[in-house]
Amino acid sequence: MTFLINIAFKNMFRNKLRTIVSILAIAFAVMVIVFTRGLIDGMIGDTYSLYIHYDTGHIKIIDEEYEQKEKLLSLNYTVKGLENKSLSEMQADLSEMEGIEMVIPRLKFGAAVSTEEELVQMLAWGVDGAKELKFTNLERELSQGRMVEPGQREVVMGSELLKKINRSVGEKVTMVYTTAFSSFQGATFEIVGEIQSNLPLLNEQVVFMPIDTAQNLLYLNDEATELLLVTEDRELAGEFLPQVRNYLSQGGGNNYLAQSWKEGNTFIQLLEVSETIYNFIYLFLVLLSSIVVINTLVMIVKERTQEIGMMSALGLKSREILQLFILEGSAMALIGSFLGALGGGALNYYLAGVGFDYSAAFEDIDVLMNPVIYPTYKVEHMLFAFAIGVVVTTLTAIIPARRAAKLEPTEALREI
Repeated sequence: MTFLINIAFKNMFRNKLRTIVSILAIAFAVMVIVFTRGLIDGMIGDTYSLYIHYDTGHIKIIDEEYEQKEKLLSLNYTVKGLENKSLSEMQADLSEMEGIEMVIPRLKFGAAVSTEEELVQMLAWGVDGAKELKFTNLERELSQGRMVEPGQREVVMGSELLKKINRSVGEKVTMVYTTAFSSFQGATFEIVGEIQSNLPLLNEQVVFMPIDTAQNLLYLNDEATELLLVTEDRELAGEFLPQVRNYLSQGGGNNYLAQSWKEGNTFIQLLEVSETIYNFIYLFLVLLSSIVVINTLVMIVKERTQEIGMMSALGLKSREILQLFILEGSAMALIGSFLGALGGGALNYYLAGVGFDYSAAFEDIDVLMNPVIYPTYKVEHMLFAFAIGVVVTTLTAIIPARRAAKLEPTEALREI
């Protein structure tokens, strides 16, 4: 085998330019795989986090009817506790369950502010400020002021929303809204904080207020539109979901729906499917680059027909000739894949801190996605791409190698 390896490496560089082109083709394909995998992983991972923070939690409890009318922000189908327990008692019970680290109540409703030019519509969220800061990244997004505190008529808004209503931190704003009894009312709040985020939802739409204040204004005593449960890890949500459903069922909460973060949103399910699809795309990229390797080896076989015949005549077996050309292909695959993995890793390492700004592309897309995407730098991406490059290219090298192994010595020696 050592003899065949030595010959393979010597033969590789008989035509240096052709071999280098083949190696570069493999390296480019592998580098693209590492980069694309890092980009997709960064985008999907960030999107999962955003949906978990601002929509689904790890486990989400809502009224079954509310699921159908969530976009209407209906206040007729709230989570108000169980048969013999209030919402506060229900939250306490859920918090004590194994694996549940936090229970976050939210009360979502529509609101508006009238300016001299227009009626600015917004999404009002009654929240527990301390829990929101602990669970989400809102603390990092607060550019001015602070988060809302219980019992106060105060709000936190995004910078773009503040521009629309011509207000700033420290000023007051009067908001109008529809109560649970469908009456049209208004209230004045102090603006205590400003959010500056890349996420349009936070920057342009949502206004946060204390949940107890929202409950009083809407005539919803100790009620919420949803409860978000936070587990130790998002991947463990499915393990703790049965006990939550069992608790709701035993407490008479059959009208409540408990869903994991993967179940509660169609877009997340589509992203999971896309991860599988991307793996086939990576395979296709390497197959394209392998065509260059196949072409190179086919030309080598053609040029060395007489040489192959002579080796066969001197006792080299067909199996060994096959191994010889597979070794040449494997060597190019190893070198190209190694260089490509390093190049793709270096590119992702740099871009992980810079990111790609896709703001223009996300203007008309109504999904929770950060318009600035940061690729992830992971060694596993490099190993994945390296393995695909080596395996696929080596397998494709078998095609011209078999052609060389099947040459008859007498026919090969007649070739000019």
